[in-house]
Amino acid sequence: MKNGNLDQAARDAGIAVDFINAKGEAESISDETKRALLAVMETPKGKLPLPPVHVFTVRDKRQLSVEGSGEFLWMLETEGGKTFNGSVQGGETLILPPRLTQGYHQLTLRKGRKQWQTRLIIAPRRCYLPTALAQGEKRWGALVQLYTLRSERNWGIGDFGDLQQMLEKVAQHGGDFVGLNPLHALYPAHAAFASPYSPSSRRWLNVLYIDVNQVAAFSESRAAQRWWQQVKTQKALENARASDWVDYPAVAALKLNALRLAWATYAPDSAFDAFVAEGGDHLRYQAAFDAILTERTQDASGAWGWPAWPEGWHDPQQSEVQAWCAEHEDEIRFWSWLQFLAQQQFAACWQRSQQLGMTVGLYRDLAVGVAQQSAETWQDPQLYKLGASVGAPPDRLGPLGQNWGLPPLDPHVMRARGYQPFIDLLRANMRDCGALRIDHVMALLRLWWIPYGEGADKGAYVAYPVRDLLAILALESHRHRCMVIGEDLGTVPKEIVRMLRDSGIFSWKVLFFEQDAQGRYRQPGAWPRQSIASASTHDLPTLAGFWQADDLALGERVGMYGGDALRDLQQQRDAQKQALLKALQQAGTLTTLPRNTAMTPALNVAMHRYLAQTESALLGLQPEDWLGMTAPVNVPGTVDEYPNWRRKISVTLETMFADKAVKKVLKAVSEARKKG
Repeated sequence: MKNGNLDQAARDAGIAVDFINAKGEAESISDETKRALLAVMETPKGKLPLPPVHVFTVRDKRQLSVEGSGEFLWMLETEGGKTFNGSVQGGETLILPPRLTQGYHQLTLRKGRKQWQTRLIIAPRRCYLPTALAQGEKRWGALVQLYTLRSERNWGIGDFGDLQQMLEKVAQHGGDFVGLNPLHALYPAHAAFASPYSPSSRRWLNVLYIDVNQVAAFSESRAAQRWWQQVKTQKALENARASDWVDYPAVAALKLNALRLAWATYAPDSAFDAFVAEGGDHLRYQAAFDAILTERTQDASGAWGWPAWPEGWHDPQQSEVQAWCAEHEDEIRFWSWLQFLAQQQFAACWQRSQQLGMTVGLYRDLAVGVAQQSAETWQDPQLYKLGASVGAPPDRLGPLGQNWGLPPLDPHVMRARGYQPFIDLLRANMRDCGALRIDHVMALLRLWWIPYGEGADKGAYVAYPVRDLLAILALESHRHRCMVIGEDLGTVPKEIVRMLRDSGIFSWKVLFFEQDAQGRYRQPGAWPRQSIASASTHDLPTLAGFWQADDLALGERVGMYGGDALRDLQQQRDAQKQALLKALQQAGTLTTLPRNTAMTPALNVAMHRYLAQTESALLGLQPEDWLGMTAPVNVPGTVDEYPNWRRKISVTLETMFADKAVKKVLKAVSEARKKG
């Protein structure tokens, strides 16, 4: 293929042939990358009279251009069951019936023996916004990595029982929500693979969050209770609970053993049967994946997941897998039951938040993708492109770029399927919550695709149908009464900023980054209303860690800096601290300057009060910052150098909310929010 034709083919497929690099310069994509990505994608072939899907917002003209010639007969069936029909000539415009309601409708076009179907989606312009926020009220809540919670009763990992307790305590202190890390299904058989942002499935839950003590079948099983009373069991539980780091394999062994004993005497009821029926094949093969992964031990190479299975097991529809499933129905039912328990317990947390009168209550977090060896890629290798991985191009902090090891969704397959995979994903993650945070929200516009096996610098941006996806997001948002928060940190393309704002998606504003070109911190009154403010995130240092530069010391220990980088960062940090002190004084939250570099209780309160005074409608605060903790949850760019996704909160929930210093912080926050 000649260069001109290659470039045109790339553009037609949504592959950008150049991009603006970190230096602000235009950089061309190599022909090798274009060819590699074109080979991965399923680009549409030929022209159809109508596209497979068309999305309208409420203000759009309801009309479609029909390609071809001759007369076509059409029939429109609305989501509510009404039908309309008529005829149209090829090359003319089909005017849709007036007063079509928002939702999903089906248009069928016929000519002779041929027929084509188009899904028509009519959506609102903006995402749902709770009445209280629309009326100018401001809310605050806790941002929690659920696994980090300690309590006097959990099994070494924060669970849904702890979440319920957290909701009650936050509400008691004037808070309105608990924000969570992704709760997506991981890999119980390989529990050490613990990143919530590299899940097995984004439609199902992490079963290690089940509060086993709440499971009736566990307390009713004599075998389970005998096991529970054993000295060996209690010792293992004590060790898991006492550890400062989540010991995922130990937790998984305890919980799965307990739940298997409970399952042996569990009598399925109508609620479980309905759950299984509703989950359909997607639940069945998620359960089968977990069961097969449990059965197959890790080989000597350390490889695991379905790519390491024999060839005949690479697709759940293959005869070997089907035969295994037929012989292991009880095992599949067991893993389905775990999903049922997790869903029931999480739904109970949501119901508790509503009983407590919380406006937002819970917000969930949607990861940008799934891992290469996941249940999702096993179930649907056509949708997930295993010949590529997503990441980020080289920049100042990452000169080699980033490769996240997540295969991208093919936008052409999504469109061909009427966006049903995206709709299913939203529905699974918007249930039982008042807000959904979308990680790396820029992925709705574009993603950096890297041909599999290549470095991140060999990638290219691939476009996604952002207007359609935003419209569907707004429609599902209203249907679930679930507001949307976009994680828009880092390099954000200008074209999506206005789109997000106009769609009613909340922006994320982090204290550390809210500086102008002169290094001055933005005063509270200048923070945008349509945003959530926070001191930090799971990828950044805690407040105390930032203030004492513990993150820089840690980075040096794990070999992240070379040359003069550490010295430059330390100088930058010193300037940031001085600028922040000035901002606190200007805002009136700090009257006396600290005498040393340590984080003091007074300074901690001042920072929290400053954040609470911002105009942002939502404020999310981390318990780590209430407690003055310095160790981070995650250090980006590390795998083995730091135990990411494992660090626990330093004290139990019971101790934390009884702490006078914590109470002082929360009182200051609650009072400042009410004044706004």
